[in-house]
Parts: sequence; C-alpha cells; structure tokens
Amino acid sequence: MLNMNKLYLLSLLIFLPFFNYSQYCTNVGPGSNADSNVESVNLTGDVGGINFIGCPGVLGLQDLTNLSTTLSGGSNYSITVQFGTCGGNYSGKGEVWIDFNNDGFFTTDESIGTWSGTPPTAASVFNFSVPSSITNGLTRMRISHQEGGGLSFPLNPCATFQWGSMMDFSINLTGGIDCSGYIGDSANDPIITNTFPYSHTYSTSVCYTNNNYAYQSPDVFYLVLPNANSSSLNVSLCGSSFDTFLSVFDTDGNSINFNDDGSCGSQSELSFSTVDLDSAYVIVEGWGSENGDYELNIFETPLGIETHSELSVLIYPNPVSETFTIQNIQNKNIVITDVTGKEVLFLNNYTGESISIIDFKKGVYFVSFLNNNVNTTLKLIVSK
Repeated sequence: MLNMNKLYLLSLLIFLPFFNYSQYCTNVGPGSNADSNVESVNLTGDVGGINFIGCPGVLGLQDLTNLSTTLSGGSNYSITVQFGTCGGNYSGKGEVWIDFNNDGFFTTDESIGTWSGTPPTAASVFNFSVPSSITNGLTRMRISHQEGGGLSFPLNPCATFQWGSMMDFSINLTGGIDCSGYIGDSANDPIITNTFPYSHTYSTSVCYTNNNYAYQSPDVFYLVLPNANSSSLNVSLCGSSFDTFLSVFDTDGNSINFNDDGSCGSQSELSFSTVDLDSAYVIVEGWGSENGDYELNIFETPLGIETHSELSVLIYPNPVSETFTIQNIQNKNIVITDVTGKEVLFLNNYTGESISIIDFKKGVYFVSFLNNNVNTTLKLIVSK
C-alpha cells in the first residue's frame, strides 16, 4: 500500500504539467542588503579564475555567473572566501557548494566547505577535490552567508532570510563523464521508440537530471510511437536495481497513467490505451531520489486478438463511431465497461439490434457476455 507521502506526490503528478525542466532555485537569499555579507571570493582553476570583491550587499540571489573558471575531475583545488559584513558585525554561518553532477540541485555531498563565526574573522580556505564522476559541462557554484544564532549545518542553499548574501558563479567541469551521447534527459530530446516488443537496459545514475514533477530523482524520457493496429502498450521495469516510478503523458503534458509498485515489488508496471494516440511520453525515474540501472520492456496488444471461443462472435463495425451490432452471440445479457472497469451499459435480452454509443467517449471499451458457457470479453473501439 502506498504511504501518504507517495499518495501526495502522485496527486501532484496528476494535476501538474510535467514540462518542468530542471533549474536552480533562484528565489532565494536575503531580504536586506545591510550587515552580513560575503566580502570576497578567490578560486584559481585550470583555465581562468574567479576574483570577486563584495559590498555593497545585494537583495536576493546575486547572479555572478559571468565570472567563471574551469575545474577537472580528479583534481584538487583551494577556494578562499571572506565571510564578512557590509555593515554591522553579527554571528552567522556560511557554506559553499558546487553542483558536480550538474542536475540543478546543491546537495550535502556537493558541499566543499563551511564557516561559522562573527566578523571580522580570517578568510576561510577550503581545500576540495573534484570527483572523477562529475558530469562535464557548465555548472554552478553557490556561496551562502546567513546571519543568525540558531543556524545549523548543512545550510539550506535555497533559503530565504533577512541578512546575509547568496551568490552564484559559473564552473566549467572537464575530465569527467561526457554526456553528449546520452539522450532522453527531457521531452525535448527523448529516446524514440516505435518497434515492439521493445527492450532497453540503461541507467539513470549518470548524465540525467530531474525534469519531471513526481520526484527529485533523475528521469529518462521515451517517446513511444504506437503502431496503427495497436490497442494498448504494456510497460514494465521489472528487473531494475532500484525502487522505480513510471509515468505516461501525452505530448500536451496531460497525465495518461502512472505506477509506483507493480507485481514485481518496488519495480513499476502499467498499461495504457493507444487507440487514437499517435505518440506518448513514457518517463522512467525513481522513488524519491533513487537512481540506478533499470530494465525497460514495452509490449503491445494488437487490435482484434480473440480467444477461440470468440471467433464466431463478431462486433460490427469495430472501430465504431455511432452504432454497432453483435453477431452470432448465444447469450442475451451483455455488460459493457470502460478501461477502468466501470459499467457503462447493460443490455438485457439482446436480440441483435443496433447498439448506440452516442453517449460514449472515444476510447477502448470491453463487451462481456457468456457464450457457449465460456465467459467472453471482446474489445470495442469507439473512434468518434
């Protein structure tokens, strides 16, 4: 059973659009430009360097991304930060982060140094190593100085507060993982899937960021193009190495289906109708911030698949836009349900007359009855 946190996040998935491309929190920083402030920042990299002198203070996030330097994976560097003041001297704390995996978030394992004290204090020198697993490309370094006596580490890199400073610089990362060959990070560059059955073994642990509202985990976008004779697609992440989450959206960003845990435990499974659907996004991600290796399998259910007992019974026409009839049926009691299992029509003592679907929405329905002592269900496609 889903816990309340999962139910809440799933409700977000239903009501919010998924085109939420990963970006840094920018509505952050101080509400006053007085007192506590970062006075200077010095970082020499492989190419260029950052040499910043602060004061006067700036409200909110100070965008200094025009200042940059280049750092290499596996190398060691030192940054000097003067946590100080542009006014009165008050106690506070400071912290520096570099977004090494370039996912738009500053996490505790990306912190390269902390400071606490009351200015004036000596400049802080933070020695740090750049992980060899970095994602190559342009990323950000964030420095925060927050005034107050009740603060504790780690500081919140997305915090708003009264006095202090928050500033961003640009860092060009090299020597790590080259993500130029990875596709599927967003709806703008999905992995195209148009042949079924489809199988793909992949990983969300490198080169992918969070572009979907459901969770903060990295996600991979697939654009599936169903065949014309397909009635539904069945999607499975069984065999994956982490707690997965699946979601399906149409190309307008409307939720079609989602699933957290399937028949194989914490790996996700779902099915969705492809009738009158020429394309859809299937998004693979993890519960919370989980990530890792996954196995994606997509199978299609063609139109017109019937059991042996159904061969003598016909729905005509099918697909249908106005009325249809059922031919060669033995039993006279018929139940029609939609894809959710809700009964939409019950026919008692059916005698072969035309059945109107004028009140039906387009989509897939199921016509069930007892035929030759066998429970039979036929698929009805409403295509108006």
